[in-house]
Amino acid sequence: MKQPPKLLTALLLICALQPALSGHSAPAKKKIGFSVYDMQYGFFQDMEKGTKEASEAAGYDYVLVDQKSSESTMVSATQDLIDQGINALIISPFKPDALGPIVDAAKAKKIPVVVDDIGGGGTDYDVIVISDNDKGGVIAADQIAAVLKERPSATKKVASISCEPSAVYAARRNTGFEKRIKELGYTVVASLSANSKQEEGYKVAKDILSAHPDVAAIFCGNDPMAVGAAQAVADSGKSGVKDVYVVGFNGDEIALQAIKAGQMGATIQQVPEEMGKMTVQLATKLMDGEKLQYNNAEKREIYVPVKLITAADLGGSNK
Repeated sequence: MKQPPKLLTALLLICALQPALSGHSAPAKKKIGFSVYDMQYGFFQDMEKGTKEASEAAGYDYVLVDQKSSESTMVSATQDLIDQGINALIISPFKPDALGPIVDAAKAKKIPVVVDDIGGGGTDYDVIVISDNDKGGVIAADQIAAVLKERPSATKKVASISCEPSAVYAARRNTGFEKRIKELGYTVVASLSANSKQEEGYKVAKDILSAHPDVAAIFCGNDPMAVGAAQAVADSGKSGVKDVYVVGFNGDEIALQAIKAGQMGATIQQVPEEMGKMTVQLATKLMDGEKLQYNNAEKREIYVPVKLITAADLGGSNK
């Protein structure tokens, strides 16, 4: 094999040694840390997918921790993230009220904090990305009123099932729904929490149906509760579409399947994957020292649109 000329060999050696000779090394990749509420839920799986894809597309290292619906895990695992030397923290907090020490620790290290949904706990986060929850509740109310208007035998009684009290942004869904549905001439006969859980949605709906057997519709602040409520309606011998019109919120796969199967009427679809991507874009701006544009500057909120999904959108009709 022919050897390369000595001059070429020398030049190649100098190029290879250049960073060391100049005292510079290649810049370290920035690292995004994402602390997620609970990866057992489809909503957060989609959110994590968007966050990870956007982080990797931007050339960042990416680290995930799963809070698993535990306040203690949220605090300890997120503190570990901060201690790993991340450049930005994205968090969907299980308990927003416990965010204080986390945000303080991040700020002490000049790490920007982007909250994705759930709530900010009144802390000094940089920005929170949330769905337009109040508008989603209004859309749900308008849909229920439109459906019930076509049913002469339907009563003017509806029920509202909300997420856990600490989910302050999700609470806007039920607030928006109840305000609008009352404006449309309906009575909210029950307004209860099922803590975002399917099994509790089932139990609460059973209690509502027992106390108000003529209730015409149930709005739930998330889809797991709505699927649980729809099952309770079915177990009472009624349809979650034709008898008690059940509407959820999220656009989770379990709800889309239930709507397709004619077990519940509709859902208000969020776009958690896009929310995840947006948080990375915002983190990038913050790391670069850019100023953000907010929908609500006082609370540092940025809203993501939501939309109604019925069987007609999924290739069927269940009115």
